[in-house]
Amino acid sequence: MISSVLVANRGEIACRVFRTCADLGIRTVAVHSDADTDALHARLADTAVRLPGAAPADTYLRGDLIVRAALSAGADAVHPGYGFLSENAGFARAVRAAGLTWIGPPPQAIEAMASKTRAKRLMGLTPLDADRVTDADLPVLVKAAAGGGGRGMRIVRRAEELPAALEGARAEAASAFGDGEVFAEPYLEHGRHVEVQILADTHGTVWPLGTRDCSLQRRHQKVIEEAPAPALPAALTEELYALAVRAARSVSYVGAGTVEFLVADGRAHFLEMNTRLQVEHPVTEAVFDIDLVAEQIRIAEGHALATVPPPARGHAVEARLYAEDPARDWAPQTGTLHRLAVPAGVRLDTGYTDGDPIGHHYDPMLAKVVAHAPTRAEAIRRLAGALERVTVHGPVTNRDLLVRSLRHEEFTSARMDTGFYDRHLAALTAPAPDPHAPLAAALADAHGRSRFGGWRNVPSQPQVKRYAMGGEEHEVRYRHTRQGLAADGVRVVHADARLVVLEVDGVRRRFEVSRYGDRIHVNTTALTALPRFPDPAARLAPGSLLAPMPGTVVRVAEGLAEGTAVEAGQPLIWLEAMKMQHRICAPADGTLTALHARPGQQVEPGLLLAVVRES
Repeated sequence: MISSVLVANRGEIACRVFRTCADLGIRTVAVHSDADTDALHARLADTAVRLPGAAPADTYLRGDLIVRAALSAGADAVHPGYGFLSENAGFARAVRAAGLTWIGPPPQAIEAMASKTRAKRLMGLTPLDADRVTDADLPVLVKAAAGGGGRGMRIVRRAEELPAALEGARAEAASAFGDGEVFAEPYLEHGRHVEVQILADTHGTVWPLGTRDCSLQRRHQKVIEEAPAPALPAALTEELYALAVRAARSVSYVGAGTVEFLVADGRAHFLEMNTRLQVEHPVTEAVFDIDLVAEQIRIAEGHALATVPPPARGHAVEARLYAEDPARDWAPQTGTLHRLAVPAGVRLDTGYTDGDPIGHHYDPMLAKVVAHAPTRAEAIRRLAGALERVTVHGPVTNRDLLVRSLRHEEFTSARMDTGFYDRHLAALTAPAPDPHAPLAAALADAHGRSRFGGWRNVPSQPQVKRYAMGGEEHEVRYRHTRQGLAADGVRVVHADARLVVLEVDGVRRRFEVSRYGDRIHVNTTALTALPRFPDPAARLAPGSLLAPMPGTVVRVAEGLAEGTAVEAGQPLIWLEAMKMQHRICAPADGTLTALHARPGQQVEPGLLLAVVRES
């Protein structure tokens, strides 16, 4: 039996595996980069081993170091998690060659399904050569043959877009997966992304553990997932099960895996097979009342599955909470996560705890929040309500997008498809901050100040404070009176440093206030305190292009130099941060008057990269 497991991963999935190991009485070993020395997963494990390396993200790709860490820490098994080396057949072989138990599928199965093009051929399909796409093929989706997570994907609707799409997809795929191979497949505008969870043992049993719908995707990355996939005809569901089992048996699969499809016009189109545990696996666990990680371990120990899987019950929905700013084109955010807490009754999977830093080396996902209920409508309501009340103090997140998406009529009626955010993203992200949050912040800050300034019999000028909220500046005014703090248009019922109660149009409202330097959280609204009078020295030249996040300059447009004429929207600089490439574009037609960015340069948020003088 397995007695000690090393997880060759970090963050949320490492913490998730450790939780199951603790329940089973199995010792745990973490590996960590220098950037993750004090990360939650390194603190939770019984033993933690440092992985030396110059680039923090690259250390988790060093299979030789991870195998050495497992042996030195006395582990007898390795769980790959997801991402990094989880679908690397060479790593699986190295683990086995070292005499360790591999908690995953056979290397040959990983190898067979590692390339999406090979996987299609195994299923009797012919992938489309991306270099031979014709007008008759459009629209198409250009995809990386290796890897996942939405990296190396581009939608092409017009022939003139194809060369740039191929170049960008190949560069991103090579950077993310070390393999620049891409292919194309027909892009179905109104398809649904549906997948089947499978579990297979070494005795020939393969379970299709229900369907999941992952259609709500932004930039080809899943945002909200649910199980089972709603509104699928029974015959189509059975067809999906049969195709998933066929894919597993075609490569003698063992362990947990996922077979992904695009469903359109009542037909199932095979996409790929992921030979690992998926990020969205908790919704399947909730519906089938099963611990997939525990089952992975049991299968690795040689135990047989039952003849049939457990029965499904109810519905589960999962939302991914990301540190990203919708006002800055969803740029990943860094900083300190001061507080993260969800209401009782929902599941929280996270790799962070209060006070942890959020760096720029890894994916910006903070947590997954999962709700389970007897019906789909109840599960959606429970998750939306929990997210609405979640406490998340720190960088800007996508929480409001999640709540609005869950309550959108197209989603609640199960009429969504993969184009959901193409149609609705602008409306779902329109700023809607609480208009009374700045006043509550000012009153909380002013608590107790009356004993220093005091009230006056003669009316005096009001106190003025300024805040940034929702991409705009807000100025609020209040007064110190004999009765306490007062403001126009509301009645101040109570005000102290952490709680403000206002009566607005006869309705009493509570505002919980938390402050972290200049960053203030009022209930679920985030604000930044501003100086009363802006510093003239802080002004930048018009057309200044600043780094929106910490990262690395990976590319500057060919031939770009000071004096070059540029067009509005023209990509000038490419930044890589949190495993994705981000383009910095010209804000208007004009001339490049300054260029400070250089390939390989490490940048911090706000660093001046270039200046474009508008024509």
